[in-house]
Amino acid sequence: MADTMQFDLVSPERRLASVAASEVRLPGVEGDLTAMPGHAPVILSLRPGILTVVSAAGTAEYAVTGGFAEVSGEKVTVLAERGLTRAELTAAVHAEMLAEAKKVADAAHPSVADAAAKMLADMEALGSHINL
Repeated sequence: MADTMQFDLVSPERRLASVAASEVRLPGVEGDLTAMPGHAPVILSLRPGILTVVSAAGTAEYAVTGGFAEVSGEKVTVLAERGLTRAELTAAVHAEMLAEAKKVADAAHPSVADAAAKMLADMEALGSHINL
């Protein structure tokens, strides 16, 4: 079994990362998941949160607002709705993201109101997690 796996993180705007990783921690909708080389194949939905990548260069953190991840034993591919490096997630950017999530939650149809409220709570937790 290899010591690393390919990790790629892309958003509609750009490619944020492409590295050989030894560990990837993903904020899943149904719970967080740590993928390592040899992991069983899985596809998961992402919630707003911090995605952490451990590689030979060190540990890198990225903020994602949602999306999907495909995990296999050899690679992890993340398609993020919106992705930022940890350094790019400033208090001002987080405030904009929160305002957008609140607007969506306030306008949500009753059939999806719970999901919209959960997204807003996850967005608030994202800021708390990184002390914003």
